[in-house]
Amino acid sequence: MNLSDQALTLRHVTHPEDANHQGTIFGGKILSLIDEAAYLEARKHGLHRWVTILFDRVEFKAPVFTGDVLTVFTKTAATGRSSVTVSVIVEAERYLGGEKVIVTHATVKMVSVNHAGHSVDFRTKPDISEHPHV
Repeated sequence: MNLSDQALTLRHVTHPEDANHQGTIFGGKILSLIDEAAYLEARKHGLHRWVTILFDRVEFKAPVFTGDVLTVFTKTAATGRSSVTVSVIVEAERYLGGEKVIVTHATVKMVSVNHAGHSVDFRTKPDISEHPHV
């Protein structure tokens, strides 16, 4: 896996509350970070609402420990009319020693939707009137 063509999208310091019963970081925490990073990558293509429709081939390659600093890298792998497929790589910088290890990689598909949840072309201008907080 080559990080040179990936964008640094998100960083996270792991804490004891992120750990599972075995003392390593809970996989669900890492999935949440992957999902958030995929959203941030998709948002580069348009300021629509984006939803996750597919997690594909998530592979946990090495454990993550409390105190490790996670860096999540993303790259747009493909685009459709309303979808963006994002390649995600998670790297851990070890708390002790600073060694950097690729711990997880995944592919996530995001879709741009309108207020009713229907897919929309992300190349169109979003209708800000459909956003309740605007």
